[in-house]
Amino acid sequence: MPPETILDRVTRFFEARLEALMGAGIASERIVVDPGMGFFLGTATESSLLVLRNIETLKARFGRPVLISVSRKYFLRRLAGVEVTEAGPASLAAELFAASRGADLIRTHEPDALAGALAVWRALAGSKGNN
Repeated sequence: MPPETILDRVTRFFEARLEALMGAGIASERIVVDPGMGFFLGTATESSLLVLRNIETLKARFGRPVLISVSRKYFLRRLAGVEVTEAGPASLAAELFAASRGADLIRTHEPDALAGALAVWRALAGSKGNN
């Protein structure tokens, strides 16, 4: 699937899933949107990059918290030219970018590194908010 169609595909997926979940009686405030990353979105690196660039669009469209999980993903390793054991810096860069775009939750393999990086980022930005 071409990367430029990924946002439409993700939007249709969430529309159907949210309708089914709420139709089954799940309260909307209990639902978190997770667009999936890497191969879930397809083999094209650009697909994952487009989703990361559009976290704010997903939040606005669905009005739900967004969970991002990019830690050690293949598309990042390919971009950085590293193996999985060396993927920490690439993962951290993508996680900070996701936070800057409004990700509410970030699943990571390196919680201490992310917490430290977010603390420095918040201090530089002059905020104390939780990301």
